[in-house]
Amino acid sequence: MRKIDFVIGFLIGLVACFLGTFLFITLFTEYGFVEGLTVLKSGGYMGKVITLGAILTLALFFLLLKLNKELMARGVVLATFVLAVITFFV
Repeated sequence: MRKIDFVIGFLIGLVACFLGTFLFITLFTEYGFVEGLTVLKSGGYMGKVITLGAILTLALFFLLLKLNKELMARGVVLATFVLAVITFFV
C-alpha cells in the first residue's frame, strides 16, 4: 500500500475541480476565465461555480474505483471535502 497514491489522488481531485471550473466558465459564460472569476465572485456565485466544477471529480472517483486505485479514490474524496469547506467560506 503506497501512501503517495493518496496524495496523488488528492492533487488529481483538486486539478479536476479546477479544470471543471475552467471549462464551465469558458464554455457557459461570455467572459474569459479571469474576467469570469471576478464577475462571478462579485455576484456571489463563486461557490456555486466551484461546486459545478467539482462534478468532474465524481467521474474521476468512479474511474479510479474501476481501475482498482482505492487510495487515489480516497484522495479524490478528501479533495472534495476540502473543496466543500472552501465553498462554504467563499
